[in-house]
Amino acid sequence: METKQKIYLAEYSDVDKHRFLQDIYPMRKPVVLKGLNVGDCTHKWTIDYLSKTGGQKEVKIHVSEVSQMDFIRKNYVYRTLPFDKFVLRAAEDKHREFFVSEHEKYYLRSLGEDPRKDIADIHKQFPDFAGDIQIPQFFEKDQFFSSVFRISSPGLQLWTHYDVMDNFLIQVTGKKRVVLYSPRDAPYLYLSGDKSEVLDVDAPDLIKYPLFSQARRYECYLEAGDILFIPALWFHNTVADGFGVGVNVFWKHLPSDCYDKTDTYGNKDPSAAARAIQILDRALKTLEELPEEYRDFYARRMVLRIQAKAYSANYE
Repeated sequence: METKQKIYLAEYSDVDKHRFLQDIYPMRKPVVLKGLNVGDCTHKWTIDYLSKTGGQKEVKIHVSEVSQMDFIRKNYVYRTLPFDKFVLRAAEDKHREFFVSEHEKYYLRSLGEDPRKDIADIHKQFPDFAGDIQIPQFFEKDQFFSSVFRISSPGLQLWTHYDVMDNFLIQVTGKKRVVLYSPRDAPYLYLSGDKSEVLDVDAPDLIKYPLFSQARRYECYLEAGDILFIPALWFHNTVADGFGVGVNVFWKHLPSDCYDKTDTYGNKDPSAAARAIQILDRALKTLEELPEEYRDFYARRMVLRIQAKAYSANYE
């Protein structure tokens, strides 16, 4: 069941830093960048090369019986495998060795050495093949936040979510479909934190999630070597078309002191936003002291005040 007509993302070829920063970046919309030099990784990072080069370093992975991973309901388990064995398993459609099912799906999202303190950096966690990838330097070095190495089983779909930093999704090998939703469509996505409760964006349960039909669906298909620019706060959902390898590069769009200094994943709300949400929660708790008629009236006044003071007409 389709919710609305798909809007395919604009594509740009052979973009340099100047054109990106002057013409594309200010629009604050996702675009696909083609023809950029991302290094030798697109042809070197074969299953055989990765498994041999990565060696037996232990990696923590998501394992799910089904292809649609759901972060809210946690329909997966965490397991640990040597990297070389993980790569071989992730490339299989059916497994002789498995944790929960012979058709289970695998997902690696690289982490820092101590995930509570360290960010993901492909040059630190996977130095043996990090030199194969060339990341476009379209932002200043002090804006860099993390470079996340990802591997997905064929057909794996990841939950819809947003990040608080801008990022490049570099599709290194394989193909990937990406569905995106504007930050302005947050009211229709049934959010739980930074994630949408609507797991199946292709056949949503519109009885349970009726407002989802109003969300505008943006879409693109990434080939090996393509780069998707995802501005901060844009929701995205991905499906791997075959065994896929990618690298996300996140950078700070806002001044550094705007971000939570304990955030190693890049998904905690900016400090000011987190404080505002806490204040709102306290205000809503205070409204519970009133009878229903008064609570409803003053809640509506609060909504109108927020709309008047904080809503913007400058973004689609």
